Amino acid sequence: MKAILVFIGWLILMVLCWPLAILALVLWPVVLLISIPLSIIGIGVGAALALLKALLYLPARILGHRA
Repeated sequence: MKAILVFIGWLILMVLCWPLAILALVLWPVVLLISIPLSIIGIGVGAALALLKALLYLPARILGHRA
């Protein structure tokens, strides 16, 4: 359903301003290629923060505190 709405939105943009629609169609793969490394960095930062949280809560877990 979301893909249909995106396609209809693109068709409306094509009718209203066709150069912008063509530019969006051409640049979409570039945007996807740029977003791949950023998502990998986000996964790495999330993992590092989870490790830091586990290390900070380790003494409480060893002493038996349950959240």
